[in-house]
Amino acid sequence: LKSNPSNNEEKEAQTQLTKSDELQRLHSQALSAYQQEDYEAAISLLDEILAVCVWDAELRELRAECYIKEGEPSKAISDLKAAAKLKSDNTEAFYKISKIYYQLGDHELSLSEVRECLKLDQDHKQCFSLYKQVKKLNKQIESAEEFIREGRYEDAISKYESVMKTEPEVPVYATRAKERICHCLSKNQQATEAIKLCTEVLQVEPTNVNALKDRAEAYLLEDLYEE
Repeated sequence: LKSNPSNNEEKEAQTQLTKSDELQRLHSQALSAYQQEDYEAAISLLDEILAVCVWDAELRELRAECYIKEGEPSKAISDLKAAAKLKSDNTEAFYKISKIYYQLGDHELSLSEVRECLKLDQDHKQCFSLYKQVKKLNKQIESAEEFIREGRYEDAISKYESVMKTEPEVPVYATRAKERICHCLSKNQQATEAIKLCTEVLQVEPTNVNALKDRAEAYLLEDLYEE
């Protein structure tokens, strides 16, 4: 503007300067809220900034952290995916996305994302460690499902027991394994064990349709028609 003054442009420049000052103020407030663990307030402030600064990867990563702390992992994934595209070689974003999918029980998507991290850096320690864990779990689940398709229920039960040993820390895998073991027991005419295991699953997930169906099949085997 100093080199080529113009009234219209000066007005526009002043507006933009005022807006940028306001955004910097909001940014300071958002960081302060994050540090004070007021994640809801931080998200609200970051929403305002990102409405203008759409392509800011760091702000998206910060909002993703807030979503994780607030127990909204799917919203965090959305921001992290954008950050992974906006910043080249963003291994950290791919690692976090993979980790979230893993915690949610989606081992296949977790494996896919952690591979993206290793494509960028094959020596990334965290990604390689997670990759080994997810790959092992994924292979066991695929193998168990193959046994079920072949009607080899004892082998499938054994494989799903291995799944629970491989991942004892994330509850969703134990619940899913128990659900599938109940299915195998029911198919194998082991009604009492099937009822017991399906009941365990239904205590955690009362509306689990598969567990309800398999327990119903087991009740039929025991002539417990009312149940």
